Amino acid sequence: MCGISGWFDMDGLRQPDRRMAKAMNDAIAHRGPDGEGFYFEPGIALGHRRLAIIDLQTGEQPMFTEGNRISIVFNGEIFNYRELRRGLEQRGHSFRTKSDTEVILRAWVEWGGECVDRLHGQFAFALWDRSEQTLFLARDRLGEKPLYYAMLPDRTFLFGSELKALMANPALPRRIDPLAVEDFFAFGYITDPRTIYAGVKKLGAASTLLLKRGSAPRLRQYWEPRPALHHDSDLDTSAEELRERLAAAVKSQLVADVPVGAFLSGGVDSSAIASLMAQAVPDALNCFTIGFDDPRFDERRYARAVAERYGTRQFVEVVSPDDMEAVEALPGIFDEPFGDSSALPTYRLSKLARRNVTVALSGDGGDELFAGYRRYLFHGREEALRSAIPGFLRKPLFGTLGRIYPQLDWAPRFLRARQTFRELGANAAEGYFHNVSVTDNAARARLFSPELRRSIDGYRAADVIAEHMARAPTDDPVGAAQYVDLKTWLVGDILTKVDRTAMACSLEVRVPMLDPTFVEWTLGLPRQLKLNAGESKIVLKRALEPLLPREILYRRKQGFSVPLASWFRGSFGTGFARRLEVSDQMAEHFDIARVNRLLQSHRQGWADNSRVLWLLWMFDGFLDLHRRKPSPPAAVMELTEA
Repeated sequence: MCGISGWFDMDGLRQPDRRMAKAMNDAIAHRGPDGEGFYFEPGIALGHRRLAIIDLQTGEQPMFTEGNRISIVFNGEIFNYRELRRGLEQRGHSFRTKSDTEVILRAWVEWGGECVDRLHGQFAFALWDRSEQTLFLARDRLGEKPLYYAMLPDRTFLFGSELKALMANPALPRRIDPLAVEDFFAFGYITDPRTIYAGVKKLGAASTLLLKRGSAPRLRQYWEPRPALHHDSDLDTSAEELRERLAAAVKSQLVADVPVGAFLSGGVDSSAIASLMAQAVPDALNCFTIGFDDPRFDERRYARAVAERYGTRQFVEVVSPDDMEAVEALPGIFDEPFGDSSALPTYRLSKLARRNVTVALSGDGGDELFAGYRRYLFHGREEALRSAIPGFLRKPLFGTLGRIYPQLDWAPRFLRARQTFRELGANAAEGYFHNVSVTDNAARARLFSPELRRSIDGYRAADVIAEHMARAPTDDPVGAAQYVDLKTWLVGDILTKVDRTAMACSLEVRVPMLDPTFVEWTLGLPRQLKLNAGESKIVLKRALEPLLPREILYRRKQGFSVPLASWFRGSFGTGFARRLEVSDQMAEHFDIARVNRLLQSHRQGWADNSRVLWLLWMFDGFLDLHRRKPSPPAAVMELTEA
C-alpha cells in the first residue's frame, strides 16, 4: 500500500515546482515509509511513497514503459494481476518486473481507459501517457483506496491519496463548504464526492477521470454494484457456494511478500475471515483484537474462542477513555471532520497489528452485503406499513403522531416511537435517512449558527439518500437500502475509517468480502436468505457453521463501537468541556449555548447526546488544523464532467 500525489498543467508546459511536489509527497509519508520516487517533465509531476508489499526488489515507483512514454504512480493491490499478466503476455507484451504495477501499465497500452474494467483489487492510480498528453486517474470499484483532486484557478490540477497532500500546496484555497458541514452533522461523515473544502473533490468509487490537454475533462463511472442472477435459492446450496466463494476471495488476497495477519473482533464477519485465513496459511496466523473494560462493548472472549479453535497467535489491547492522545490525533489523521467513534479503537488496532505484520485482512462489508444492520429490519417493516396505508392518510396521521409523541431519547427503541412515526410519515428515502442520520433536521437547525443556516441555503443531506435510492437496481426495500449503504456509508465511513487509521500506522488492510465478483453474487441472493423474521445474515451464518461455534454465529450483534455515552459522563465530558472553554472558533458555525446545554443534559443523564457531542469534538479538532493553514484569497475552479 502506498501514497500518490501529483501536479498537472492543463494548458501548457510550465515547469513543475519540485519543492512543492516534494512537500505534497512528504505530507503522506506515513502511507509509504519504505521509499519515495518522483517523475518530472514540463507540465507534469508525479510523486510516490512506497509501502513494499509485492516485488520488494523491483517494484519501485513511478514505473515506466520503454522510453518513459507511459508512467504510473499506484496505491493498492491488484489481486488478479497474475492472470492478467498471462493474458497480456499471450498478446505479445513483455515484463521487466514481477509487480502488479507493471500489469496496469501494459493493460493501459492494450486497452486504454477500459483497462480498469479488468482490474480486481483495491486501487487508486494516476497514469501519464506522454504521447497522448493524457493524465488518467482511477479508483477501485467499492472505494477502498482514496483519491482527492482539485483544479486551481490557473488551470493546474492537483491530486493526492489524502487531503493533506493537496493542503501542502499553498495555492489551494481552503474555504469550508457549508454543504459538507450539513452532511457531516447528518451522517457523521462527508459523502463522496464532496470534501470539507469547496472545490476539492474525491474521485468517486468505480470512477475514472481523464485529463487531456486541449480537451474537457472526462469523468466516467465504470461499474455499478448490481445483483448477479441466481438460479437456486436453496439455503444449504447457497451456503455451500458462499463458503467456497469467500474462501477463494480470502486466498486471492493473501498474496504478499511480507507478513499477513487478521483483525479479529469476535463478531461474525471478522471471525469468518480469520477462520478461512487460518486454514489457508501454512503457519500459525497472527490475530489482533481490541477490547473494552465495559462488558457491554467487550468481545474479547469471543475473539479468544476463535483464536484458540484455530491455534492462532492472538495479540490483545484494551482501549480506555483516558486515551486522549489518540483522540486528539484523529482530526489530523482524517484531515476533515470524521465522526465515527470506532475510529479510535480501529487506530489502536492498527498500531497493534503493525508491530507484528505489514498487511491485515478485515471482515468489513459483511453487514452491508448480508443485511446485518438492524436498520435494514426496521426499514423493511416500515416500508411494509407504508405500502399498506394510502399516502393521503399515512402522512397526516403519522406526521401528527410524530409531533405530539414525547422524544424519550433515553428509552429503549421500542418506546422511542416518535422517530418511528416520523419515518412512517415520510417516503422510503426520507424514512431511511431518519434511520441512518445522527441528527434530524430540526436538531441540526437548532445546533447551527444563523450564518451557517443561511449559507446552507436550503440544501438537505437527505437528498443524498434520495438520489442513490432512486438508482437502486431493485424494488426490494431492504436491497435498496443495502445499495444506498454501498454508495454512501461503506465508502464514506467504513472504508475511510479503515484506510486512514491503518495507513497512519503504515499498515495495509484488505477486505475480502468486497471482492467485486463476491459482492455481485451476494447482492443477487434473495432477501429471505439474508434477513427473515428478525434474523440477519442467515446464509452467511449457515455457511460458517462448519467453521465457527454457534455462540459466535447466533449471539446478539454488538458491533465494533465504543461506550461513548458513559465516557462523555466521565473523562470525555470533562475533556470536551475544557475544549469549549478555550475554543474561539466554534461560534462561527454553532449556537454555543445549545452545545453547552447538550453537554450538560448528557452529563446529568437526562439524554444521550454522546454521538452529536463526538461530532462537535471532531469538528473542533478539524478547525484547529484549518486555522493553522490560512486560505489564499482565490477560489478553486469547479471541475465538471464533459
